[in-house]
Amino acid sequence: MVFLTIANWVRSRGPDEFWRKRRMFRLAAHYIGRRRNCYSVTVRNVHRALVYATKARKLKKQDMIDLWSTRITAACEQHNITPCTLKQGLDRANIMLDRKSLSDLACWEPRTFECLAAVAKQKLEYDGVIDYTDKKYPTGVNLKLKDVMLEAWLKEKKQ
Repeated sequence: MVFLTIANWVRSRGPDEFWRKRRMFRLAAHYIGRRRNCYSVTVRNVHRALVYATKARKLKKQDMIDLWSTRITAACEQHNITPCTLKQGLDRANIMLDRKSLSDLACWEPRTFECLAAVAKQKLEYDGVIDYTDKKYPTGVNLKLKDVMLEAWLKEKKQ
């Protein structure tokens, strides 16, 4: 800023105030009325909006986790397996998938999810797990997805 007289230079509060206010007004550009034009009102409204934005980020994450869990539970019910049993069976078969991946498979790839449920059931059956308790030590049998599905397919053909 260029000041032609020393009186204007003394009255000026400096460029930092201009830019600080400009940043606030820019955040409030889409507001209506005094919420956009009056600085003291703008500051209150912008701070409140920023607080809500911070809370909303946490709520969005929680909503997504709830959605993923709901999708996994619904898909597990279709295949007569509980989500805990599915997760335990997949962990024992060394298939490391998180909730998001499992929910996407349940939603968009139902046949793949069906295969994963079959693998989890088969691995728990091999390991002798009933109700999350071991009857014996793990067998160490590594399952291949095609073998489990082949057995299920052969059983269907025989019937």
